[in-house]
Parts: sequence; structure tokens; C-alpha cells
Amino acid sequence: MKAPEEKINVAGPAGNIEVIMERPDAPRGIALIAHPHPLGGGANTNKVAYTLARTFVSLGYAAFRPNFRGVGGTEGVHDEGRGETDDLLAVLHDAKLRCGDIPVALAGFSFGAYCQTRVARRLAEAGHPAQRLVLVGTAAGFVEGTRQYDTEAVPHDSIVIHGSADETVPLANVFAWAQPNDLPVVVVPGADHFFHRRLHLIRDIITRAWRH
Repeated sequence: MKAPEEKINVAGPAGNIEVIMERPDAPRGIALIAHPHPLGGGANTNKVAYTLARTFVSLGYAAFRPNFRGVGGTEGVHDEGRGETDDLLAVLHDAKLRCGDIPVALAGFSFGAYCQTRVARRLAEAGHPAQRLVLVGTAAGFVEGTRQYDTEAVPHDSIVIHGSADETVPLANVFAWAQPNDLPVVVVPGADHFFHRRLHLIRDIITRAWRH
């Protein structure tokens, strides 16, 4: 499926949220995609976030990629995941008004993956759990230069993808988070945090998992 990129604005708790929307005709679901840490230059144009969006559009989903607070046209200031979780829920509410009450996939990269574990918990507590999560380079444990991430537990069918050569979030951090949750981790040999030259593997892993 194809869908043109369209910039939309959503009213959020801290003001305007700038979102890239890719909405095919009659989408089978909504994919909400969260980008990496804004204080490290993360934005909704990040290559991993873009890859996640294009992958879900090819699977027939409408993809929504908001900018976090303080990035691009999104108002507010960075809130270490708390306000960002509220903003993601606001964008999801707007997406459902546009697309209908259809299944929701949550996808995120790095800090965005951490935020999506929080969104998943909120949705589950509200009785509307996400269809599935895709978490790439998940921020978990102590991450140099940022802080300690107390990443939420997620369902067993979540797709967790991490690079063996990730220098930002060590693979051991993700194993330590995943092990108590009996959560499998797909390890991409040689991949760094940003999956340079291996973005196609993210697409392939998700596509295979979705078709089974």
C-alpha cells in the first residue's frame, strides 16, 4: 500500500503536536510511532521512525509519527517520558477520530520505545490494549548521558529488536529488562543503535512477524 505523507497538527496537553500522517484508504489498523530522544536530536524524520512508518503502511496501517515536545512545531518542553506519554495518547485519540476504532500497533525507537511501554500500560489499564508492540533499540536501565529508564513490562508477543553492537543502550540492559518478563529479543548481529545499513532488517523482521 502507498500513502502520501501529510503534516497535521493535534491539540495536546502542552499545546500543539506536529504529526506526520500516512493514511492509506481503508486502513486495517493505526500504527503510532515514537521517535528517539529529543535532547539527542531525535525527531519524527529519524530513519528508524521513518522505516517503522513505511513498514506499517505497507502492511495496510495508517501511520502517525508525532514530534515530541520541543521538536519541530510541537509545543512544550521535554518531560522525560511523562508528558510524552500523554501526548502519544492524545495523538492516538485523534487518529481514532480520523480512522475509526480499529486495532492499534505501538512502535518506538530508543526513548520512543520506552515511552510506548508506558502508553501500552495506560491502554491496557483503560481496557483497550494495543494489538501489538514493536520496540527497537529500547531504552532500558542506565543509559549514559541521559538517565535511568524503568521500562514497563510488555506483552509476550511484543517484537523487541536490538543491535548486538548498540553503544547507546547496551544489549545487556535490554536482556535484564526482558528476562523477568519472559520476553524474547531479536538481536541483529553487528547493528549499532541507529541500525546503519541494517534498516531493511527491521522492516523484514516486522513484516514476517505480522504475516504469521
